[in-house]
Amino acid sequence: MDTETTNASAVPAAAGLPDEAQVLEALKIVKDPEIPVNVVDLGLIYGVDVQEGGLVDITMTLTSVGCPVQDLIRADAEMAVGRLDGVTDVNVEFVWTPPWGPDKMTEDGKRQMRMFGFNV
Repeated sequence: MDTETTNASAVPAAAGLPDEAQVLEALKIVKDPEIPVNVVDLGLIYGVDVQEGGLVDITMTLTSVGCPVQDLIRADAEMAVGRLDGVTDVNVEFVWTPPWGPDKMTEDGKRQMRMFGFNV
């Protein structure tokens, strides 16, 4: 993940809210239906901001601008993070800059892709 674009708040743990690591862990159940890897290991999550009051803002991208499952991925991300204790609302914003590329994937994500026959 690009730490330059991550905006994790220092408040969450003290306020009984999830921290960035917990949000990212929750997001690991969200997969792009066209690619058998979760959105975190694909490198699609660009930022997480947990605010006082329980609002979680997620900045992410997709593997392509015309992704036909954008609404499904948004709904899955909102549902996954919304289940965390203290979360009152989830806002997912898709951005296209910087563009996604395989270089953004975690090593685990690359390993998973190779297991499914993708060359990364």
